[in-house]
Amino acid sequence: MAAGNQSSVTEFILAGLTEQPELQLPLFFLFLGIYVVTVVGNLGMITLIGLSSHLHTPMYYFLSSLSFIDLFHSTVITPKMLLNFVTEKNIISYSACMTQLYFFLLFAVAECYMLAAMAYDRYVAICSPLLYHVIMSHQACFSLIMGVYTISLVCAFSHTGCMLRVYFCKWDVINHYFCDLLPLLQLSCSSTYVNELLILCFGTLNIFAPILFILSSYTFIIASILRIHSTQGRSKAFSTCSSHMLVVVAFYASAAFMYLQPSSVSSMNQGKVSSVFYTIAVPMLNPLVYSLRNKDVSVALNKMLERKIFL
Repeated sequence: MAAGNQSSVTEFILAGLTEQPELQLPLFFLFLGIYVVTVVGNLGMITLIGLSSHLHTPMYYFLSSLSFIDLFHSTVITPKMLLNFVTEKNIISYSACMTQLYFFLLFAVAECYMLAAMAYDRYVAICSPLLYHVIMSHQACFSLIMGVYTISLVCAFSHTGCMLRVYFCKWDVINHYFCDLLPLLQLSCSSTYVNELLILCFGTLNIFAPILFILSSYTFIIASILRIHSTQGRSKAFSTCSSHMLVVVAFYASAAFMYLQPSSVSSMNQGKVSSVFYTIAVPMLNPLVYSLRNKDVSVALNKMLERKIFL
């Protein structure tokens, strides 16, 4: 198989989300607004958790890490996508394309496992509240975070390394709004068997393993919630869990639709729409869902605003 640096294609053209001219400007302002909310929301969550001492708990440690992932996950994709709406041809160099692919995979896989880590945190908090601070110690939280990034680094290196060996000789228009695995493989002039096998193996593992873990955790969580006699306590537990599940369903369902179906031009056009959910919508939703439905975050925000006002 020819090495990537022997590819006759030195740059690609990103086809974008749509080719209809009348939609370009409205979509630009729509996604610009989403990106601004994403940046402000996730930076706000990281800052608020960092400055509020009563939020220095494992739950918010994971939430801060998720906000960090979402911030960079969106930043890897959205600015280049916005450029596509206001330029005639959105050109990206081969090296920039591979770099975007690597960081997209890094943060996408990290989000998969961070959501699973957060489900485990909720499981311990609800099912073993008396042992929560023992089980979810600082060392345990740090180990979970390191585990998340180790898996994501391995997946990102593996996929990008195999993509660098793919030979692109003729076609240079990527049928997507960013450099993703499947659209790039459609342009290959060499064998993509190893790449497709890797996508199938890692895709199945990275989607179904966290999903099964989350479902198992929530089976025990729901059973514990139903045993709570206090209506207020039961309502608070359900509120916390429903926020997490809302994000989980949106993220994993759209990712599974993109990566766990046969590749074709028609499925790729549909896949572009589903990609919007896990690359752009979910990073915006996470801080909104966790802040608007969380009393601790609301209290911390109000205290911070009051301090700013009286200074």
